[in-house]
Amino acid sequence: MNIGIYIYPEAEVLDFSGPFEVFSTASRLCGAEAPFSVYLIAENSEAVPARGGYRVLPDYSIKDHPPLDVLIISGGVHTSEMENRAVANWIKHQAESVELIATVCTGVFLLANAVQSLSCKVTTHWEDIPELRRLFGQLDVLEGVRWVDEGSIVSSGGISAGIDMSLHLVSRLHSVELAEKTAHQMEFTWTINT
Repeated sequence: MNIGIYIYPEAEVLDFSGPFEVFSTASRLCGAEAPFSVYLIAENSEAVPARGGYRVLPDYSIKDHPPLDVLIISGGVHTSEMENRAVANWIKHQAESVELIATVCTGVFLLANAVQSLSCKVTTHWEDIPELRRLFGQLDVLEGVRWVDEGSIVSSGGISAGIDMSLHLVSRLHSVELAEKTAHQMEFTWTINT
C-alpha cells in the first residue's frame, strides 16, 4: 500500500515523522514482504520548513506522487494552509480516491476545509478543539481520546497521539501482531483506545 503523508510550512515535526517511522518500521520488520511504501508529499518539491526550523525534503509534490491508498495529513500551524486552494482541491480529490484519510492534530482542519460535506466523529489536539467546533459545526468533535476511527476517516490528537493512531492503522491494514511488533521495535508503549 502507498502511504502518503502531507507536509506543509510549519507542520509539526512528530506529526509526520511519527507516522513515517511507524509505517517504515512495520515494513522493515516484514522484510521482502513489506506491506507499505511511505512517502512525504508537499505542495512543491522544494524543502519544507517545518516547526522549529526543521527543513524536510519531500519525496513528491502534489503534482507527481504515485497513486495513494492512504493519505495522512499532518498538523501544525494550519491557518494559512487552509487558504491554499490548490492544496484543498488536491485533498478533496484524494478523498474521492484513497481507501482512507487519516489526520494528526490540526490536520483535520485541512481535511474538513477541503471536504465541506465531512460529517463524522473526529478529534484533534486538546488546545484546538474549541476552534474546530466553531469552524466546522457539522463535525462531532470528541475530547479525551487519542484517536477516532470512523472507517474511511481516522483522526488523532496531537503529536505523539499520531503514533498511536498509526499503529492502529497498521493493525487494521495488516495485523495486530505487526502493530505490536512495530511498537516494541520502536520502544513505544502503544495506547489502544478509541
